[in-house]
Amino acid sequence: MSDNEEVKKLEARAHGMLPGVAGISLFMLVLTMVNAFAALNGKFGVGSAKYGVLALCTLLAAGVFGLLRLKRWGWALVLGGCLTLCLGNLFVFEKTHAGPYLVQGLFALVFFLYLVRTEVRDRLR
Repeated sequence: MSDNEEVKKLEARAHGMLPGVAGISLFMLVLTMVNAFAALNGKFGVGSAKYGVLALCTLLAAGVFGLLRLKRWGWALVLGGCLTLCLGNLFVFEKTHAGPYLVQGLFALVFFLYLVRTEVRDRLR
């Protein structure tokens, strides 16, 4: 089998969305909506923190819809959101030693590591 035939066979298999990508997108969309409503209700303060959270939620929501369409820019935004979520939760865990923050941070790390796999990146446009 020649190299061109192998490349065509690999390209033929690398279409469509993986179930993990759909699950991560759904989780990140729900998380974005919860944080946006919390910011609107004043849970993050009334000043610039409120608008900062709303801006991040808007970016992440746009990234989720881009990832659902298998766009590379959507993947990059969600990847950045997962990394930010992981680091933020681990930072809060380090300050408070509350277990749920560690669990949430590790889940976000698993999501990040899943999204950087070559099988996921090969399916993006």
